[in-house]
Amino acid sequence: MRWSKFYLFTSREIPQDAEVISHQLMAKAGMIRKVAAGIYSYLPLGWRSLTKMMAIVREEMNSAGAIELSMPSVQPAELWQESGRWSLYGKELLRIKDRHEREFCFGPTHEEVVTDIVRRDVKSYRQLPLTLYQIQNKFRDEIRPRFGLMRGREFMMKDAYSFHTDAESLGEVYESMRLAYCRIFERCGLEYSMVEADTGAIGGSASHEFMVLAKTGESAVVSCDRCDYAANVEKAEARGLPVTSTEEPRALSEESTPGATSVEDVARLLDIPTSKVVKTLIYKTDQGLIGIAIRGDREVNEIKLANYLGVNELALANEESVVETSGAPIGFAGPIGLAKDLRLIGDESVRKLTNFACGANRQDFHFTNGNWGRDVDLAEWADVLLVTDGDLCPHCDGRLSLARGIEVGHIFMLGCKYSEVMGCTFTNDRGLPEPMTMGCYGLGIGRTVAAAIEQNHDGDGIIWPLPLAPFQFQVISLNPDDSAVAAASDSLYEELLGDGLDVFYDDRDARPGVKFKDADLIGTPLRVVLGRRSLADGLVEISMRRDREKLLIPVGDAVAKLKELYAAEGP
Repeated sequence: MRWSKFYLFTSREIPQDAEVISHQLMAKAGMIRKVAAGIYSYLPLGWRSLTKMMAIVREEMNSAGAIELSMPSVQPAELWQESGRWSLYGKELLRIKDRHEREFCFGPTHEEVVTDIVRRDVKSYRQLPLTLYQIQNKFRDEIRPRFGLMRGREFMMKDAYSFHTDAESLGEVYESMRLAYCRIFERCGLEYSMVEADTGAIGGSASHEFMVLAKTGESAVVSCDRCDYAANVEKAEARGLPVTSTEEPRALSEESTPGATSVEDVARLLDIPTSKVVKTLIYKTDQGLIGIAIRGDREVNEIKLANYLGVNELALANEESVVETSGAPIGFAGPIGLAKDLRLIGDESVRKLTNFACGANRQDFHFTNGNWGRDVDLAEWADVLLVTDGDLCPHCDGRLSLARGIEVGHIFMLGCKYSEVMGCTFTNDRGLPEPMTMGCYGLGIGRTVAAAIEQNHDGDGIIWPLPLAPFQFQVISLNPDDSAVAAASDSLYEELLGDGLDVFYDDRDARPGVKFKDADLIGTPLRVVLGRRSLADGLVEISMRRDREKLLIPVGDAVAKLKELYAAEGP
């Protein structure tokens, strides 16, 4: 493709709302164009990368035995009401009405639609297992769309759904999908990690996320330095925090702590470490108010807490609710003497603490030397701790460490969550009806392309992995007005095209500096430059975007050298 004939307009300006590098570079490189908050047009250069990503995904899905179909983006409310998610999904679900006032939604996912399809057609165990997939635009009405394609409202996704007679069959297909995802990200040339994850609004018994590792990642990933345990921070667990104290319980004492509303203030006034403070947080849920007692130097994992409670809504209570429950302002609540009708849960981090400090449920006062059993009976304990660097691995003696990652894929063991409520059944080998066991498997197309940029860039632009590059080769004619340079450039371009190579030809009448800057920005992996000076010696300049090392090669050897570098660079 000649640049002069292609729809590509680069920019030196960074959009004001572009917070991450992939958004900045995709906008500057003319790959995407914002239409509205979280909604983008994929311009021709960007679309080429997306189509290459889709081709890899299709090949691996087909190889794993999945069958492609296409389902509607707009879905009737009845299906979502049948599954129970119409009221549970929340405000991310874009609800719309047609001219007849019938309710629909713009699908964020397609469990209901695909379940409805399969329940109409599949009747016998002999027809199972089966896996259906599609690549399609979804819509989730994010409260704050950001990061370009990484957290947009409309986005392109591959979603697959499998149907089985039992959990064993699901496990087999789940493993084949896991391996297919590994192959996809390996073929894309990406450094990634598979981690245990929360099932969220999709539901099910287990799930795993695939994370592209990048410093700018929005998700925290926990991994062990000794074994293969890995999880996102929302799901991660740690072995019990070490407690070395052997001190005997001392007499409970109430101490004045004026204005000490933070753990740090309390610890400083009482001259104790923050790990000896038990902080009590009051949460408002759709089941009422609950209290959590946790170690002062640690934080609550609200995803774990919501899952433990089985609630859909969870938020810290306001000042009025805290005063009503504890009798004191925020910062002075504590487990000793708290309202008896409040459900109080102790995090495992405080179960073995002795002589701890805590709020006295009275403004400007805290207790010291509190002890479980003697001063407060706590019958309910749970692990709702947010894991952090250095915690002990739950599976071995290793230590956990945190890294940043970008979620690009998520696979779920759904079980019978949708099939039971929607009547998606089959007749087993005994002639009896059973609900189908299901799995689902999502992969972000645009998100993976953006994540590849987050992982592969420098100060001048994108450094594409070969498989995702819009074009893999770039011919740059520095002096297109010179007949000899133009002829040599045209000839090399045609020879590369004739060999079936993916080549972009910068034949514009522009200054060399502009062409070099644009080439660095759009990040074509392999570059060949033809200029008046080098051609006078029968040479062209070849370089790779990743290392920028320049090689002067005879014109006649250029194609062979480019193919050699391509073979060496390919994943």
